[in-house]
Amino acid sequence: MAYYSIFPEKDTTLYSHPDRDTMNVGNDEIIELVKERGSNSSIYYPSRILIQFSDNDIKTAIDKTNQLFTSSLQLFSTEHKNLSTEQSVEVFAISQSWNEGTGRYSNLPSSSNGSSWLYRDNDDTRTEWLTSSFATGTTGSINPVTTITQGGGEWYTGSAFKGSQSFSNADLLDLDINVTSIVNQFSSSLYNTGEGILNYGFIVKNSDSIEINISSSNGELQYFSSDTHTIYPPKLTFKWDDSDNSYTDVSLFNIKTSGELNVSLYRNKKEYNQNDEALIRLHVRDKYPNRSFVTSSNYLNTGYFTPTSYYSIRDAHTEEVVIPFDDNCTKLSADSKGMYFKLYMNGLQPERYYRILFKHINNDGIEIFDNNYHFKVIR
Repeated sequence: MAYYSIFPEKDTTLYSHPDRDTMNVGNDEIIELVKERGSNSSIYYPSRILIQFSDNDIKTAIDKTNQLFTSSLQLFSTEHKNLSTEQSVEVFAISQSWNEGTGRYSNLPSSSNGSSWLYRDNDDTRTEWLTSSFATGTTGSINPVTTITQGGGEWYTGSAFKGSQSFSNADLLDLDINVTSIVNQFSSSLYNTGEGILNYGFIVKNSDSIEINISSSNGELQYFSSDTHTIYPPKLTFKWDDSDNSYTDVSLFNIKTSGELNVSLYRNKKEYNQNDEALIRLHVRDKYPNRSFVTSSNYLNTGYFTPTSYYSIRDAHTEEVVIPFDDNCTKLSADSKGMYFKLYMNGLQPERYYRILFKHINNDGIEIFDNNYHFKVIR
């Protein structure tokens, strides 16, 4: 089983607030969904997020999966403020190209050299987002009943071009939105296997019901951008089954269905380059082997977890779960040498230490092995 993550080539926030509707923030460390109150009115103006991953990175990821995958857009929360009880976020495939720009929210004077609520390129060329007469299968702008200036992007409509996530303010506020159907549309275009759509990225927005309610705020949902100096940039994660499940016969394999076990990593490196695809091996044996008269050590015998066993990766410093135990996508594989799994290092942040955990489900129940199996990713 495998996880493979790629990072954005560009992202930005579009603000509909009249003071900021031509402002570009393509170089800001934060992307956000916020409804700001007008300077001279009681209207609350929404924002939207644009984010795009490169065609080459998407193709590289899909090639590894044999085009059998699920994918999710992940944004990691920073400071959220005054959130309403219920939140609803939607993701659509963008239908027009756009420029990231180099502006920042705090710039004085503000920058307009990239996309904004009104323009998809900059404040000089002024190529406006369409606000009517959209191409077939697309839409954009905002409901005119809001009295908010029209603009804010263009996107495809229909279930094949949409993902969503609803949550409460008491939940984990990171976004993890299934966008498999959208990426499949990108894939059809990239591989010329169908009509598909060109990859202009994703637009992230509040649901229409939240946006058109101009009489109240829904709070501020803030996320780290690709320009963050933290370990939490947005990412597009691909998940698929690459496991070998051929070792299910207990009579042929030394599968440990019960008893205490000793688990160690086997001939693995302490450091991996960020571009490595590592094969992580582990050695499983009985902690207290039965006494027997043999010519070789029992400790050299190859042991196996049950087929319902999994791995997880955590940041060794922050304890952030980078790859969770996943019944579908982190199952361990096995061959004649023992248990193993493949780990793609470019989905991890360089110059960080990580820790591997294992979950073993057998006749005794569930056991987690967390014995300081560390490694470092380097540049």
